[in-house]
Amino acid sequence: MRNTSKMTTLENRFPLLAVEHGCIISKDADITVAFEVELPELYTVTGAEYEAIHSCWCKAIKVLPDYSVVHKQDWFIKERYKPELQKDDMSFLSRSFERHFNERPYLKHTCYLYLTKTTKERNRMQSNFSTLCRGHIIPKELDRETTTKFLEACEQFERIMNDSGLVRLRRLSTDEIVGTEGKTGLIERYFSLMPEGDTTLQDIELSAREMRIGDNRLCLHTLSDAEDLPGKVATDTRYEKLSTDRSDCR
Repeated sequence: MRNTSKMTTLENRFPLLAVEHGCIISKDADITVAFEVELPELYTVTGAEYEAIHSCWCKAIKVLPDYSVVHKQDWFIKERYKPELQKDDMSFLSRSFERHFNERPYLKHTCYLYLTKTTKERNRMQSNFSTLCRGHIIPKELDRETTTKFLEACEQFERIMNDSGLVRLRRLSTDEIVGTEGKTGLIERYFSLMPEGDTTLQDIELSAREMRIGDNRLCLHTLSDAEDLPGKVATDTRYEKLSTDRSDCR
């Protein structure tokens, strides 16, 4: 008997077409520019500075053209601290400090920002009209002029955020996105769920019950309805465990 089930490969359903000049191009002709984001240290920002950061984000987003998507992505990876003991100019106290935290577990945080230019037709699509399930129809609205204006808006977005002095953006290059022979890229680490520097190949299993990559299993939580969100969200909140009557930790 012939197997008539509809099966395909990940390569055929891969949503990305190419990465050129530091831009990620999807098979639907969406153009994405990726940045690495440097955020302030935890518990070092005041309420007024949080308001300034929020205003800066709003100002930067307004310079983007219509039908743009802003996606902020935070990676938290469990790692163990590796001391830097090879520096020649380290003092006795510095070396003792490094040894004190040697091999201690911690969460390494890396933040990325993706700015994507879509079209009016793409904006109407729902999540069940995914490229993983259907074919590709290239929109007519994207041309050289539209792309140039979007890239100029991305540069202006970057300048606005960097001028704030509180958040730092650095645009990722093509090699940082796709990787090189000696270093894994952002896309490869995203699909393998592996930390930077690990080049181990992982099996990907997708079933009706779960999705597994190597020994890691995915747990996904989706907010698909605006009614599930609160009507108002504060830019910051007081962290009571580290706050006192005379100090305010946020």
